Amino acid sequence: MNSRVKFRRTSGRDARKCWNAIQRRDAALDGAFVYAVRSTGIYCRPSCPSRRPRRAQVLFFRGPDAAECAGYRECRRCKPRHFSGAATDPATATVARACRQIEENGEEALRLGALAKNAELSSHQLGRAFRRVIGLTPRQYADAVRLGRLKRRLQKGDDVTTALYEAGYGSASRLYERSDAQLGMTPATYRKGGRGMQLTFSVAHCALGRVLVAETAKGISAIYLGDSDTALERELRREYPRAEISRRSGPHSEWVSAVVRHLAGRQPHLDLPTDVQATAFQRRVWEALRKIPYGATRTYGQVARSLGLARGMRAVARACATNPVSIVVPCHRVIRKDGGLGGYRWGLERKEALIEQERRQEGRTTSGAARK
Repeated sequence: MNSRVKFRRTSGRDARKCWNAIQRRDAALDGAFVYAVRSTGIYCRPSCPSRRPRRAQVLFFRGPDAAECAGYRECRRCKPRHFSGAATDPATATVARACRQIEENGEEALRLGALAKNAELSSHQLGRAFRRVIGLTPRQYADAVRLGRLKRRLQKGDDVTTALYEAGYGSASRLYERSDAQLGMTPATYRKGGRGMQLTFSVAHCALGRVLVAETAKGISAIYLGDSDTALERELRREYPRAEISRRSGPHSEWVSAVVRHLAGRQPHLDLPTDVQATAFQRRVWEALRKIPYGATRTYGQVARSLGLARGMRAVARACATNPVSIVVPCHRVIRKDGGLGGYRWGLERKEALIEQERRQEGRTTSGAARK
């Protein structure tokens, strides 16, 4: 396996080879790629002696720079940087260094001019490199780093005032102005693991098995597809361990009914409110996905280019995979350049069924309009 392989979060041949290497703890492939674990935020080399993660939590990267640009930290146990033999893209290395400066700068905000000077680039060149490599501006990356610090402190149990100042927020008002968009809830609620949130969910039969729809007063927070009601509910409670979660009794809400009708092909256009946690980049991608017409598909590259990211396919794929409200945000309409389905959290059979049903329904609609 050479360093030019582009690892994706798919069930393709390269991803399977990487996963098999991790399962074997194959030291021969140390340096060929690294893997990151979403639940821990850490990346490792294939032979790392740590406990093997679940496959659904694993992402593959060509090297440490790419993993760190995506926000992952080096494993202190296996030290993958010492084993990296992958070729380094100069732009990726430059952005990775700038990212580390932002991360290590503490509470002081590094200005773009200072970052660019350290990188020996103009501010415009550095901003363009950031957008190409990780799909964010330096300011958006700094915001994400600060938000990550805040989350970690809140999860440790720090009070909100201590957490926000230690994380680098200059004032409480600045944080609370953006808390709904960044955290999906107030900082105090996040600190309590969702305590105080009121989530109502329903599980209904649909054309693809079972569908769970969770709602707040603001909109839909989760749409999960599967075969087991118990597994779907467990996934929701894992996401919000201290929220007030109740299963809706009686008739389904109109939002649930709309999702079921949509999955059956009876309501092609689905425009429902959402209430989700997301980074600035995730929101940009999800907004782009909602613009893909019913019955149509786009490649990861096409979505990336529509956002001004010439090489942002992997970042777009990550945003698709972390989409909590599938169907409303139609990540199933994004496929690979070669026509392959790519990945899908709820299974490739469901993704294929969704695409085919939408194409058939759109074909019938177009044919009917032509006859008239």
